[in-house]
Amino acid sequence: MYVEIVFHGRGGQGGVTAANILAGAAVREGKWSQSFPHFGAERRGAPVRAYARISDKPILRHSQIKTADIAVVLDHELFDLVDIPGSVKDNGVIVVNAPRDFSVDLKEGQSLFCVNAMEIARELKLFVAGWPVVNTSMLGALVKASPVVSLDSILAEIKSYWPGKPGELNAEAAKRAYENTVRCI
Repeated sequence: MYVEIVFHGRGGQGGVTAANILAGAAVREGKWSQSFPHFGAERRGAPVRAYARISDKPILRHSQIKTADIAVVLDHELFDLVDIPGSVKDNGVIVVNAPRDFSVDLKEGQSLFCVNAMEIARELKLFVAGWPVVNTSMLGALVKASPVVSLDSILAEIKSYWPGKPGELNAEAAKRAYENTVRCI
């Protein structure tokens, strides 16, 4: 197995943290992983990308990912600013924080999975600086759409990253997202 994942988000949404947690969950399973950010304008709300690679073997590649197997989109409005389908292989998977009826033009063979991570964050009162926290929900959605690691490994890594109540709430967000992720297209 060798999987490349791109996280599309906005500054302050936790895309970089999500990539780091995913990489840590892969290591928990004895896999090799990398995670790294790519910043444009470093300001809250600006489009940001983060990347992760997961493999059963040592990863020798250390470059930016041009076309990923999977894209995780923390804000569906980024489709208006970024060519997200273009960042994913033709048979790739896109996981988006959006209502279930969300629709977008995809490339041949791509599939789209949706979860309303904003709703989950609001229900759990998961906010940082007034912004709903959606990154951990999106990790639950990711492993539902494409099980690159197990949900148990994601939950354990979240709880390790934030000990105590913050970890429990974020783990609950990931569980709820896993249960509520649906294939949209």
